[in-house]
Amino acid sequence: QVQLVESGGGLVQPGGSLRLSCVTSENIFDSYGVGWFRQVPGKEREGVACISRPFGRPQYTNSVKGRFTISRDNAKNTVYLQMNNLKPEDTAVYYCVADVGLCHRDDLPFPPLHQYRYDFWGQGTQVTVSS
Repeated sequence: QVQLVESGGGLVQPGGSLRLSCVTSENIFDSYGVGWFRQVPGKEREGVACISRPFGRPQYTNSVKGRFTISRDNAKNTVYLQMNNLKPEDTAVYYCVADVGLCHRDDLPFPPLHQYRYDFWGQGTQVTVSS
């Protein structure tokens, strides 16, 4: 059973930056796409960024392109999400996720949750962007 543990959330002012980390319990990057979803109350979780298996090609949802960067460190079994120029609408619980279908298709990097069941989730970390 793969375990994912997130850290790095917090409170930041608009325009600020945060870096989220997701440590995996084993090296899964050759077998699973890994990425980040976020959720606000009353809405379905949405895909934010992902990095493909095994070559690590990133993809992003349109609203974060140019502001967020996903990366991975194979030696540390860790995926990062660097978030810059944060906006109040980025406020959400951010979840790390791993799945063979994540980041697998260029036209659908984040299969929607109401149509697809993802393999592994972290517990989530709160990001709040507010002045």
